[in-house]
Amino acid sequence: MILIDRMREDIQAVFDRDPAARTTLEVVLTYSGLHAIWFHRIAHFLWQHDVKLLGRIVSAFSRFLTGIEIHPGARIGRRLFIDHGTGVVIGETSEIGDDVLIYQGVTLGGTSLRKEKRHPTIEDQVMVSAGAAVIGPVRIGRGSRIGAGAVVVSSAPPYSTIVGIPGKVIEGESTRQDIVTLDHAHLPDPVARAINGLVEKLNQLGVRLEEIEERQDCLDDKLVPPEPPSNGAVAKEPAE
Repeated sequence: MILIDRMREDIQAVFDRDPAARTTLEVVLTYSGLHAIWFHRIAHFLWQHDVKLLGRIVSAFSRFLTGIEIHPGARIGRRLFIDHGTGVVIGETSEIGDDVLIYQGVTLGGTSLRKEKRHPTIEDQVMVSAGAAVIGPVRIGRGSRIGAGAVVVSSAPPYSTIVGIPGKVIEGESTRQDIVTLDHAHLPDPVARAINGLVEKLNQLGVRLEEIEERQDCLDDKLVPPEPPSNGAVAKEPAE
């Protein structure tokens, strides 16, 4: 019964997150992200019960069918929705909370070669946009949004918006409670913002330098002595 309830939750998550979903039969038969999650549940169960080889086989079969690679050791919460899904890679020590949304081409990868926690932790209600990569044992706070193509290598607080390479937090600690899609056409550019700040500072320095030059010219005019008369003549005072 618990398994059936979880499967119903997964199906409902598709309807909640994808306006293209029309019928339950269509979702069950055609959504590769849903299939990958169901296969992972089987593979993860086998992995936890020390049937690791069979778990890897199930995972490899799922990757062949769906184009989504999820290591059987990864811990995935409830109602994860992988939209489109092709090219998604989720590493062994990844941890994903509830109600997370992941788009195609996302990588939750590791950097260490040691047998340790080396993959990200994604908390509840996070959205990871297409092509983004979250690398290393970082933690992405609840309700955060990661922009398309971002490369995140450091942790982020709850309700952050993260964009760029490397990923920078451009908004944080907001009051959002649900996943909100990113308007990529109007995202602030942290690099452009930094450059604009430098340009503004240079303009201020230029104005200040002009003021200093004007003061220096005034001082020079006051300090210049009068020129002596030419040919040794003595200057006469004008007649009254």
